[in-house]
Amino acid sequence: MSSESYNYPVAISRLTDGERSREPQNARAVRWLQKQSGGQVVVVTPRREVDSPIVKQLIAHSNVRHVVWRGFSIGMLSGRVLHAWPNREHFQKLWDQDLDALAVIEWNEDEAAEWIDDANPIQLFDDRTVEPAASPGEVVCETLPNGVDGILEYVAGMAAGYSTGLKWNEEDKLKADMMNRPERWVQITVEQVRVKCRVLNMRPDDIDTIAALLQRRKEGRRFNVRSSYRTFSFS
Repeated sequence: MSSESYNYPVAISRLTDGERSREPQNARAVRWLQKQSGGQVVVVTPRREVDSPIVKQLIAHSNVRHVVWRGFSIGMLSGRVLHAWPNREHFQKLWDQDLDALAVIEWNEDEAAEWIDDANPIQLFDDRTVEPAASPGEVVCETLPNGVDGILEYVAGMAAGYSTGLKWNEEDKLKADMMNRPERWVQITVEQVRVKCRVLNMRPDDIDTIAALLQRRKEGRRFNVRSSYRTFSFS
């Protein structure tokens, strides 16, 4: 069953209350992935050394490809993927992947929470399986004043036109506007910006970039902007 955000089956194996070992959690993800149809199995782990016996056993198969975080790039993923213990950065790298199936082994609930909200995956627990919500809860987004709504919509539209997301020139426009029109942004919170960008379906790393820019301005920091955009502001 596909999620709302992915056009292929997606699941996340989560630690269940009362489980004293993570190995049952790891086993649930492996079993689920093996039931999915598709191409070669690719296992992604933080390091080459793997403590989990069942994940190690899967990697030992001759037709399974093992990828580690060091040197990882987007193009390395294909077929059926087991992504073990990703952090927030690696959750972001799952955006817009063309796979046959994806199984994630959760390590940190906080780092997985936003991805779960967006991806709406099958959730695998010891005592139950939670299917994707038929109609995921809509993110409530208030209208942002001073033209900020329109700015973020413009930036999201531009970023969507590139396979790698937000480009340097759009980032420089944001930096310049935040410095040249500080009154526009003074009442806008970082969380409001994050919510608006999520509603606009922006890539997670682009959301982090924009939110970080506003946070830095609220801390009184200035930006280095290329000369072509130094005096720029959105109308």
